[in-house]
Amino acid sequence: MAEYLVMLSTAPSIEEGERLAKELLNGKLVACVNLIPHIRSLYWWEGKIEEDDEVLIIAKTRKELTQEIISLVKELHSYEVPEVLFLPVEGGNPDYLRWVDDSTKRNGSC
Repeated sequence: MAEYLVMLSTAPSIEEGERLAKELLNGKLVACVNLIPHIRSLYWWEGKIEEDDEVLIIAKTRKELTQEIISLVKELHSYEVPEVLFLPVEGGNPDYLRWVDDSTKRNGSC
């Protein structure tokens, strides 16, 4: 069975979050994307603490697709340094994990 991951990212607006989600889905790089609007992010940027309203992006994928996901997000994202983090899935509903497997591409083919 493949190694499964949860991807985390953020976007400055729901529109950008939806655009990124659709590109990831159309490329079969992820099986599902959840967009959670109205989060407040505080972070260091260029020596000072910044605050912004953002959209949290949560996606389910497979480990072998991480580099393609990072490349796509960096290409399309409006941020200079977009967040793209992956958390390992330690277990889950076998039927759901099979669906993630079936819904994402294999070895460079859709």
